[in-house]
Amino acid sequence: MTEARHQLLSAGVDEHHARADSELLARHLLQWERAAWIIGADGAAPDAFAEAYARLVARRVRREPVAYITGVREFYGRAFHVSPAVLIPRPETELIVDFVLATLPADRFVRVIDVGTGSGALAVTLAAERPAWHIEASDISPAAVAVARRNAEAHGVARAITFLEGDLLLPTMGLFDAIVSNPPYVARRDAPGMVPDVVNHEPHTALFGGDDGLEIPRRLLLQATPRLVPGGWLVMEFGYGQEDAMRAAAVDAGLTVVRVLEDLQGIARTLVARLAT
Repeated sequence: MTEARHQLLSAGVDEHHARADSELLARHLLQWERAAWIIGADGAAPDAFAEAYARLVARRVRREPVAYITGVREFYGRAFHVSPAVLIPRPETELIVDFVLATLPADRFVRVIDVGTGSGALAVTLAAERPAWHIEASDISPAAVAVARRNAEAHGVARAITFLEGDLLLPTMGLFDAIVSNPPYVARRDAPGMVPDVVNHEPHTALFGGDDGLEIPRRLLLQATPRLVPGGWLVMEFGYGQEDAMRAAAVDAGLTVVRVLEDLQGIARTLVARLAT
């Protein structure tokens, strides 16, 4: 473990993540929960552990994200399968779930679409939390849709979600009570300064939203307006420093900006807009 931490530090991983990642990779191999690790970490390692562990650490040294190495990332208290075909779910995206669950009625039919579903984190979570709702999930990547389907099956909500392949809202029909999305919003011009874990491993189609990052979010806003019921909601994540541009783009698309949600660090993260009734 000490040697693994030193290797990760030498590869540019910060102290906190070097310690956490070396432990997480070991627990992944052992299939141990945190409590078991605390109790048994000083015991003798099983046969072949050292060799297998070294292989995993070598992958992390190359800055492959831990979630891709283990194949799992937690989102809203559920374990989601992830692969290099999809963006790794982030905690800040849970803001979308919190708002939608708190705002739309839980006990009646509600039609929601998750645009650019990726791993299916939003769609699967909403379907699991609200059995009365009908959820749709679209993605331009067939490989991403396959991952999302796998997660829906794993969490027992495959029949509650309609999966669609295509660009944004183009493969859909009809009106929605809510459109949710964590679209590609990273500015391509920022790629040289991004950490290698992200820029060298996560899918660029799920990361980059054009040179300024807002090409795809703007297109989605324009597509969303005619696809919402009167009073329908659009809840969309965006990047650091994009709040003013997102507010303006929503207004230009004919939506009313209701609020902007901030993450735990106080950073503006999520646009909440509504179509007039």
